[in-house]
Amino acid sequence: MPHSTAKTRYPLELSVWLSPAFPVGSFAYSHGLEWAVGTHRIHDRASATAWLADLLDHGGARNDAILLAEAWRATCRGDWAAITEINELALALVNSRERRLETVTQGNAFLTTILAAWSNDNIVRMRAAVVGDLAYPVAVGIASAAHELPLGPTLQAFLAGFVANMTSALVRMSVIGQTDAQRVIAVLTRAITRLAISAENSTLDDLGTAAVLSEIAAMAHETQETRMFRT
Repeated sequence: MPHSTAKTRYPLELSVWLSPAFPVGSFAYSHGLEWAVGTHRIHDRASATAWLADLLDHGGARNDAILLAEAWRATCRGDWAAITEINELALALVNSRERRLETVTQGNAFLTTILAAWSNDNIVRMRAAVVGDLAYPVAVGIASAAHELPLGPTLQAFLAGFVANMTSALVRMSVIGQTDAQRVIAVLTRAITRLAISAENSTLDDLGTAAVLSEIAAMAHETQETRMFRT
């Protein structure tokens, strides 16, 4: 009983899979933030917080949460055809070459490590059924469901990991310091929780974004002359 209760509250697997130490290469991606910093659209803690809040409320992070939830539900049903369709949709929704690079590189690396160290029969069956590149949120949703982890905490951990990675990128670009990065994360915890609750009750009909400047940032970064990050 104690083990079951702890797993329900917050599964340890999520802390491992979505930590910076898990080898998906998340440190190499800025989700367009590097361009936003280079053009001074992000220049301090307030502008960083506002940008990331928009990604959670209206941007790619919102779509990723919905896609993760749909992949989790399809895996619970053992519906590999649905998984394939959800993955194809996730890849079709990326609006630039670099966004596709970001999601498939991390998704493929995530699943490779899961298969090597955290595999089970469900994950093996999914890999045999879904051919080609895998979007990162879809890969996380599959692994979570295959290990019978609850959806709500999975969404919260995934979104918290995204925000942590973005703030880490901003620290490395010297836009904010480490303490201000924690202040940004603290402010955004409510938005993370709100989105996780919303995505847990979402369907594919709820997909959609309105963070246009973020998409422009991703496309503009492709031709940026000096770059620290791959996206």
